[in-house]
Amino acid sequence: MAVRVLVVDDSGFFRRRVTEMLESDQAIQVIGNAENGNDAVNKVKELKPDVVTMDIEMPELDGITATRRIMTTNPTRIIMFSSLTTDGAKSTLDALEAGALDFLPKRFEDISSDREEAKKLLCERVKQLARQPLNVRTTASTSPATPKISATPASTPAPTNTAPISRGGINLLAIGTSTGGPVALQDVLTKLPTNFPVPIILVQHMPGSFTPAFAQRLNDLCEITVKEAAHGDVLKPGVAYLAPGGMQMELEKINGEVKIKIQEAKASQTYRPSVDITFSSIAKFYPNNTLAVILTGMGADGREGSRALKSVGSKIWAQDESSCVVYGMPAAVAEAGLTERVLGLSEMGASIAQRI
Repeated sequence: MAVRVLVVDDSGFFRRRVTEMLESDQAIQVIGNAENGNDAVNKVKELKPDVVTMDIEMPELDGITATRRIMTTNPTRIIMFSSLTTDGAKSTLDALEAGALDFLPKRFEDISSDREEAKKLLCERVKQLARQPLNVRTTASTSPATPKISATPASTPAPTNTAPISRGGINLLAIGTSTGGPVALQDVLTKLPTNFPVPIILVQHMPGSFTPAFAQRLNDLCEITVKEAAHGDVLKPGVAYLAPGGMQMELEKINGEVKIKIQEAKASQTYRPSVDITFSSIAKFYPNNTLAVILTGMGADGREGSRALKSVGSKIWAQDESSCVVYGMPAAVAEAGLTERVLGLSEMGASIAQRI
């Protein structure tokens, strides 16, 4: 049965363009369109689509508010179209918190310079989302009650040597994720205490224009410090380093100190940043004392990096299928026999805090 899609955008030209791209795939059927948020809410109730493509900026009712209403009244899988700007990043993160499951750049040239490749990626993302169970969540379940007033990296003391404070045999926490990751990471990281004793490495598939805003949002909400990683950063306990979008992040040792290395991604590398690349690098500097966690995401990025970490004695945890937006990355490590524990998202943060 074809995936039934509702296309929502105030631009008639863009609605026609998205419809044409989606209907190039015989497994997808566009069953209707809407030109504003109110129209979208009503059409979802009437047509009951499998997936909605949603614009953010629209007259009468914006896409974020429309998403929130749809998820309250008729929960549906929603993929947002976003501009790759700072404001676009903030709005997209708001939309994900409101209940949207995924996002893509509104300028298809930002997806791929090849029109056919962009069309194929859009269709695959829509079909992937349609295959997933719809896990309805509420804003209250994914946000802490009170954001911290302030936190800066300077308030966290630097370690005196290359081995951070260790407890429970773990000296580093590394987390990799993709689709559904922004909300999942927020859920996990807000449950870690201010005095979390080890550094944290975060790899989220995300455009480069989004990661500064995402790191700032996490920093505002979490008790730990969260920052976009910079080349040369020295790992400090209680600080989470988010890999910059569009780049690759590894570790290196300079003058006896383990530091973060940021470099341009190669054209041949599908994921930028890549969980596999970062995790494989971690295995060289933190053998047998890393806890690596794979959260929701499409594809299998993280499997080979987790294999490298497990081969040197580190521990691998994964999110369970029922709480994932897309059970791709966690399934890949679980099916490869690499996981020590498989946990629901609601228990992941507290379990990490207890283990480390």
